[in-house]
This record gives sequence, C-alpha cells and structure tokens, in this order.
Amino acid sequence: MTTMDAAAESTPGSARPVRTSALRLLLRDRAAVAGVVVIVIVVVVALAAPLVVRIPGQDPYTYHRSVLNGRGAPRGAFGGVSGSHWFGVEPLTGRDLFSIVVYGARTSILVGLAATVISTVIGTVVGAAAALFGGWIDRLLSRVVDVMFGIPVLIFMIALGAFAPTALPKWLLVTLIVGFLGWPPTARIVRAQCLSLVRRNFVLASRAMGGGPWHVLREQLLPNLLGILIVVVTVAIPYNIGYEAALAFLGVGVPPPTPSWGRTISSAIAWIATDPWYLLGPAGALFVITFAFNLLGDGLRDAFDPRAGGRR
Repeated sequence: MTTMDAAAESTPGSARPVRTSALRLLLRDRAAVAGVVVIVIVVVVALAAPLVVRIPGQDPYTYHRSVLNGRGAPRGAFGGVSGSHWFGVEPLTGRDLFSIVVYGARTSILVGLAATVISTVIGTVVGAAAALFGGWIDRLLSRVVDVMFGIPVLIFMIALGAFAPTALPKWLLVTLIVGFLGWPPTARIVRAQCLSLVRRNFVLASRAMGGGPWHVLREQLLPNLLGILIVVVTVAIPYNIGYEAALAFLGVGVPPPTPSWGRTISSAIAWIATDPWYLLGPAGALFVITFAFNLLGDGLRDAFDPRAGGRR
C-alpha cells in the first residue's frame, strides 16, 4: 500500500456516513427527540423572556406587596396562583414567580452552555496534545488531569467565588470557574479516543507526508472526534447547569435581584412548610431541562455506538 493509498483509507470525509447513520438512529429514538423538543422550547422561552412575561403582564423585578399577608406569605391558595401570577408570587417580596423562572432560564442556560464550551475546548486540546506528542508531555498532562480530579470542585468554586473581585460580574465568574474546573473528564475521553486514532493508517500517512501535530489534529482527528464530543457536550451541559444552581443555592452565585433557579430554590427551602408551591416552579424547571439534556445525551450515545444503536 502506498502512502497515498493509506491516506485515502480513512479521511475526515469518511466520518460523514457515520454521522448520517447516527442521525437516523437518533430520530428513531422517541425519548431523545422529546428531549430535543423540550430543550428547544426552553431555549426559545429564555431568549424571548421579555415577550413571554408580557402575556401575564408581569416582570421579575416588580414588588407586589398587596398579594402578601401580614406574615409575608402569599394570599390565597397555591402560593398566590392566579390569572396574573401563573406560578404564584415570591414570599416577602411578592415578585411574580413565573417571570423569575422564565428569566432564570437565561442565567442557567447561559452559564451551562458557556462553561461547557470552555471545558470542552480545554479538555479537547489537552487530551489530543497528550495523545499526539506522547512521551513526557503525555505523562505531564496526565498527572495534571489526575491532580484536577483530586480537587473538591464545589468547595474550590465556593472559595474562589468568595475571594473574587467584586467588579467581576458574578455570572461571568461562575461561568469561568465551572468551565476551567470541568475539563478533566473531557481530556481523558479525548486522549483515549486519540490514542486509538493515531495508530490508524490515515493518521500515519498524514504524518509521513509531513503533516504536523496541529494539522493532524485539525484535519484528521477532530472530524473523527465530532461524534464523541457531541455526546460529551450534551452530558456536560446539565451538570454545569446543576453546578450553577448549586453555587446559587449556597449563596455564591449571581446576586439578587437577578433571577436564578438555584437561588430561588435556596430561598424556597425556608418556606417549604408554609408555601411548598414556591419551590415547585424553579425546581421543576431545573429538573425538566436537566432531564431533557440527559435524554438527548443517552440518545446520542446510543446513536454513535453501533452496538447500542443496533439494539435500539
């Protein structure tokens, strides 16, 4: 086999039939399709939040003291649910809970998506570099990944959030913290995949023809990593949304009055005995978007795995 024949054995273009087959399998998975529909609906609602909250005629910043009783709890049944307040109102402030949940989707999804992009880029570069260069670079990067896995992430996030400059926007701080601490799992997955790919004939041929490491990464490895990276991203997004909610729950997330699901859930815990409906809206929204991403991630994993895809 000549060098050119080896290069033609498997090229980035050969990954297209695999992606097409995976898409067909994904479309047959009703759970994954349902997850996609839910994600699209939530994203559209988040993007169009100012228009959506105009339907009941509310916003997340106006206080409605008249709907509260003397103890600060909402008047009426179900936490003050009415035609004007679809999810009820927030105790003590009277802010519309439906508007808080809708605007809170912006914070959670923005942080989840941006942090996932950061962690995926860093993890892909580190994992691919370790596999491509090998030797002491691989050993060094692998030890760095091991050290990062040993860091108690949530505690470290809380510590960084407490000592960060106050001038830095909290949502940006949370995004950077979650993104820069979340790349080790991606690095390990990419390294394992690249170690398998670098032994393939098309990569060996590309190197024999003078292709450098970054050329091999860009032209040969990344197209063949696309499937696994899509799965990694869909799995990482709900985890990162959960991290943002956890930080907000612990009081180191975005500050009030910026709507946030996690902070609203934290506030609702104190009212669980007298106003359980206060918890239902933000907790339900967090569960729905997380569950939808998990359904999509499971569907993509099965679609890109020939054995799992065949069984389904």
